Amino acid sequence: MNDVSPNMTDYEATHRSFKLEVPEYFNYTRDVIDTWAARSPDKAALLAVGADGSDGRRITFAELSERSRKAAAFLNELGVGKGDRIFVMLQRVPDWYDVLLGCFRIGAIPMPGTPLLTERDIEFRITVADAVAVITDPEGAAKVDAVRSSCSSLEHLVVVGGEAAGWTRFDGSEGAGDETDGVETRADDPLLIYFTSGTVAYPKMVLHTQASYGIGHEITARFWQDLNSDDLHWTFSDTGWAKAAWGKLFGQWSVGACNFLWDVRGKPDFELMLRLIEKHGVTTFCAPPTVYRALVQMNLGSHDWSRLRHCVSAGEPLNPEVIKVWEEATGLTIYDGFGQTETVNVLANYRCMPVKAGSMGKPTPGFDVSVVDDGGAVLGALNEGHVAIRVRPERPVGLFQEYWRDPDATAGAFRGDWYYTGDRAFVDEDGYFWFVGRSDDVIISAGYRIGPFEVESALVEHEAIAEAAVVGKPDPARGQIVKAFVVLAPGFEASDDLASDVQDHVKRVTAPYKYPREIDFVEDLPKTVSGKIRRVELRERAAAE
Repeated sequence: MNDVSPNMTDYEATHRSFKLEVPEYFNYTRDVIDTWAARSPDKAALLAVGADGSDGRRITFAELSERSRKAAAFLNELGVGKGDRIFVMLQRVPDWYDVLLGCFRIGAIPMPGTPLLTERDIEFRITVADAVAVITDPEGAAKVDAVRSSCSSLEHLVVVGGEAAGWTRFDGSEGAGDETDGVETRADDPLLIYFTSGTVAYPKMVLHTQASYGIGHEITARFWQDLNSDDLHWTFSDTGWAKAAWGKLFGQWSVGACNFLWDVRGKPDFELMLRLIEKHGVTTFCAPPTVYRALVQMNLGSHDWSRLRHCVSAGEPLNPEVIKVWEEATGLTIYDGFGQTETVNVLANYRCMPVKAGSMGKPTPGFDVSVVDDGGAVLGALNEGHVAIRVRPERPVGLFQEYWRDPDATAGAFRGDWYYTGDRAFVDEDGYFWFVGRSDDVIISAGYRIGPFEVESALVEHEAIAEAAVVGKPDPARGQIVKAFVVLAPGFEASDDLASDVQDHVKRVTAPYKYPREIDFVEDLPKTVSGKIRRVELRERAAAE
């Protein structure tokens, strides 16, 4: 396996010289999809398979361009126009692409949401954004109908993949009628709105612009995912969170790669996932840590990995033990990356430089990232502080515009020359970033500052632990103690003896003061719809004991 990327052979030189050019006018659908359709009309843009892995469907760039034109015309005829907010909640189906690309084409602003959202979640998103339309499937339509009376801004109800009483049906694969090229959009016109995970408060609306996000994700695809036009790329992600934009939509098509789409519903069949990688010849693969943790429980050695050449992970830092098991079985390193709903990829490990297992890597070309103190002063090596992105004198391409309709949150994040990500880390002597935790996740126990991720990594190295989450629990003597919630691996049963053994294990692999003084064995961990652990819920649970 060649460890050198054709996209970047010298990290330092590339980071110094790389710059994305932003034109005055830009429209992602017209300037990327239509361009590929004209240049290589028969080139595969999307390979979609059904829930059981069958019915592989190949959609070319020419077909994608045509489908997005029909979707745009449909929206125009409905009365949707530039600047209108559209709540989109669909499964992993090609229609999701039709709708989003059609919205971009006419300057409407889609707000993707996961089908896992509750009726209350949906009502919040529609009302806070004054959305004029909803596009969802029959199951989603039932949820919307339950809160419809509270959503006064809604004017249009559109159902995909079935029927719903009082809803207008859209099916991009049948799309008859007129097509439209769309409208001119400026580079700084709104592109889409994502909602943050809401791990510590109500979700905020993250506004991205046409060029900053549509062009900025070239950084994600080219350098971290190492994509080129010959790749079949699979990012395993729900369509409702920003990981889909990172790995299923923007950067991949900017470089001409083909996206792989699996219409899985509910908990995935991880063995089938491995077979799909093998059967279809997926060349590059991205999944969150929760998926990799499950995959390493499978019989990885029974599969052919010869066509898979590059693997990445993001969402939360990946535990070194998982990286080790995956590499031993597949011969492939997992390259961790970091970013947010608010950004494109801003820190990553790259194929052209050594990987330090467990590290977030170094800043991506196009971004100046540092660890700073509360006042914005850059800290030296090994000093923990805030992960911050420099926004002055030049704002990087790929950073969100603002927390829409929340000037206080925007002002709190943009301070001086920096955008504060809300994450804490330190930089080592070689310039690698190491994640400590969210600013509100850091545990202070008897004067020690303890990042939950390091303890969690130690926990999952124990053979009995499949998943772990660590929080601080109030304690009268120490201020806080470390409390762990763990999910056992198959074949193990909870017991006091096992808890003691796990505690001893943590004391051996990390600083003894970091070991969890309490361990709860649980069936599963609470997660956001994007798959991130809701430590805020676990903190509340621990505080209530």
